Amino acid sequence: MDPSAHIKTIAQKLQLHDWQVENTLRLLDDGATIPFISRYRKEVTGSLNEVQLAEIRDEYERLKELEKRREAIIKSIEEQEKMTPELLSKINTALTISQLEDLYLPYRPKRKTRASVAREKGLEPLALWLLAQKSGDPETEAGRYLGEGVESTEAALAGARDIIAEMVSENDLVRGSLRRLYERDAVITSRGVKGKEQEGAKFSDYFEWHEPLRRCPSHRLLAMRRGEEEGFLRLTIMPPEEEALSLVEKQFVRANNEAARQVREAVTDSWNRLLAPSMETEFRKTSKEKADEEAIRVFAENLRQLLLAPPLGEKNVLGIDPGQRTGCKVVCLDRQGALLHHDVIYPHPPQNETARSVSKLLSLIEKYNTEAIAIGNGTASRETEQFVRSYLPPDAGIRIYVVSEAGASIYSASKTARDEFPDHDVTVRGAISIGRRLMDPLAELVKIDPKSIGVGQYQHDVDQTRLQASLDEVVMSCVNAVGVEVNTASPHLLTYVSGIGPKMAQNIVDHRTENGPFRSRAELLKVKRMGEKAFEQAAGFLRIRGAANPLDSSAVHPESYHIVERMARDAGCTVADLVRDEERRKAIKIEKYVTPEAGLPTLKDIMQELARPGRDPRPAIQEFSFADIHSIEDVKEGMIVPGIVTNITKFGAFVDIGVKHDGLVHVSQMADRYVDDPAKVVKLHQHVTVRVVSVDRSRNRIQLSMKGCSNNENPRRG
Repeated sequence: MDPSAHIKTIAQKLQLHDWQVENTLRLLDDGATIPFISRYRKEVTGSLNEVQLAEIRDEYERLKELEKRREAIIKSIEEQEKMTPELLSKINTALTISQLEDLYLPYRPKRKTRASVAREKGLEPLALWLLAQKSGDPETEAGRYLGEGVESTEAALAGARDIIAEMVSENDLVRGSLRRLYERDAVITSRGVKGKEQEGAKFSDYFEWHEPLRRCPSHRLLAMRRGEEEGFLRLTIMPPEEEALSLVEKQFVRANNEAARQVREAVTDSWNRLLAPSMETEFRKTSKEKADEEAIRVFAENLRQLLLAPPLGEKNVLGIDPGQRTGCKVVCLDRQGALLHHDVIYPHPPQNETARSVSKLLSLIEKYNTEAIAIGNGTASRETEQFVRSYLPPDAGIRIYVVSEAGASIYSASKTARDEFPDHDVTVRGAISIGRRLMDPLAELVKIDPKSIGVGQYQHDVDQTRLQASLDEVVMSCVNAVGVEVNTASPHLLTYVSGIGPKMAQNIVDHRTENGPFRSRAELLKVKRMGEKAFEQAAGFLRIRGAANPLDSSAVHPESYHIVERMARDAGCTVADLVRDEERRKAIKIEKYVTPEAGLPTLKDIMQELARPGRDPRPAIQEFSFADIHSIEDVKEGMIVPGIVTNITKFGAFVDIGVKHDGLVHVSQMADRYVDDPAKVVKLHQHVTVRVVSVDRSRNRIQLSMKGCSNNENPRRG
């Protein structure tokens, strides 16, 4: 479909220029990815960011679906030979799917209804007579329709009212007015199912609950819907009924006579039997979609923060997957994350092999020149951390980090893990994953289905297709924002690079295996099926550390190399000199190098890269220690303790304070001011100080507060 018809609509809605929308749609149509457009086509789009580009794409897709449905409706009505110029005009100017469906409703093929049965009995003229609401006796008029199937005047009038009720329910003006009323004043009500109070106790907050639907937050609506689906709650969505009925009556009751009273009765029936259930179904759907959208947004933002968590970098790491009865799995990894050795120690009950475990641990640290230790945060994590800290020589200079295990078990049993480590079992793979997560969270976490990482909000209740698409987009955005070292990246990581899919990723790895490391970006063109288009999309995001051309390890795109080379020639030096010498870079007047293809935005990006080529945009990692508490029994009200943010929702943030159960900082307890969005105050993995407000040991719930605690609201992450 030609996008030109929709450019103005999209531009007006998103408050952009027509040319920005037009150019973006053209680039997307040519196969460009959003990360590529955002980073390397700023002049073409006016420096639109990834969010704006995605909004243009999504709005265009919505308009295409709208147009497709419009065409189908027009075709159906024309085939019925019921199209009129007025109806066609309304259909062509409808701006939403709901408006289109309202217009189509009277013409939609139906199963047998009470109204269709009445029409078959010839009662439609009587219905129209009643709707006219002229003076006259309805009983007398109905007597004219007696015959086969219509045995009395009351039966005739009942059939006529059924026809009117359906006409009322299919009237686009009525439905539009009711829709506005629902949007403004609908109330969602939740009640517990009698006899299931004990079984459904986790939903007890909603056994008697009501609030305006438009104010109902995503997490609450999804919680109530889950309670309903599990059979513990009953939900209704209704506006003030008298107002709704009055609104409909005003459209149809226009007199004060016997015929009008028949119409009023039909309107009441239409509301109770047809309109109210139909509108409730619609608003159940739209409110669920809105809740899904918000929950997916929260999940996506949490995932972005998790993927962009600080990396330790290339260090020799000892990874420990803690355990008690089965022992702690230990792996030694080199600076590229390759497995050098694996073992098991038993420092905890029931074995209590403390001395042997200490000896083995210190021996491995010395043998493999360990620089950092990663400990999984699962079962026996605190005990293992305490054990390691107790026996590690204080002058060893080895930093200790507790690493999230979320999704590690999923990875360990996955095909990706089996392909990587076919000769090792899931326990070894899990420990490797923990160690690698410390070195580079992004490279390791992309191997796991994002839905298994555990940073979502009612993730199993939302539209799974939309969730997966959103999370995949976040992964791609993060991978391309950081860049990928092509000579060490796994096929899974390469898959998310702009312009590269699973097959091309495997081709790159196969070429690397057969021919050795890539020495330049240009060599990527030798990879099987790497065409000019794929190279254009991918090259700027792929890094080659130690390449002869320093630009090959930077985010400068090969299409701009000639600009940097010209700068170097003009400065009388090499490109490498420009990278090393800040004074030479400061002397460059970038305005001199502006071209139609490379304007100031691109040139500024180039200069930033030359100053710090290949710089990792992620923050530096920080060490962290919990307070001396190990279980919920140790937690007391009033305690002020350090913690790590593990999950963020719309209603608050969950914080790990070193016991088995994360505590909740409700949004109302996040700061000494009003907070409308927890994500504006904290970030995943941020180190925070919290005060214990309450402890419910029977339900393993800990309520925390950040009020009055010394937290920097410019979030830092560890």
